[in-house]
Amino acid sequence: MTDTITDAIKGTPVALFGLAGWSGSGKTTLAEQLITEWTARGLDVATIKHAHHEFEADTPGKDSWRHREAGAHQVLVSSAIRSAHFVEHKTTEPELGQLLNRLLPCDLVLIEGFKREAVPKMEVFRAEVGKPHLYTADNQIIAVASDSAVTDCPLPVLDLNDIPTIADFVLQVVGLSSR
Repeated sequence: MTDTITDAIKGTPVALFGLAGWSGSGKTTLAEQLITEWTARGLDVATIKHAHHEFEADTPGKDSWRHREAGAHQVLVSSAIRSAHFVEHKTTEPELGQLLNRLLPCDLVLIEGFKREAVPKMEVFRAEVGKPHLYTADNQIIAVASDSAVTDCPLPVLDLNDIPTIADFVLQVVGLSSR
């Protein structure tokens, strides 16, 4: 883990917490629900999501897409209400610390994916996915959220459908409180 990850986003201390789990386990749904819960409590939340495949975030045919297709390495699109920064990674995937440095200051960064990064994280587990637990091989996983009973787990197991309790747990772990 680098100092960038543990200490700051552009010099501002920030709380980091991750969600890890197999595809189909419900990480994105849980992330959406937690973001809604925390922002309703007055927290400024940013997210970083890891993708394992090529993806398109802007629409083919639109200006930003056309700029990238023409060869622009970076495209920043901005309006009065939103901006997006697209960066083409020609050589290697950026490290989490580099991505964190691109964020504006915030209260909490929720990281979805990046299973191997040394940040505290919660495993999202659904038995029906048919995959083994991740916590057994990752000492950064400090709790499990599941929609069914998890036996013989030495970590706290939280009900995947109890969003306020999960939100409280994460805030306690990262040392934040609601506003």
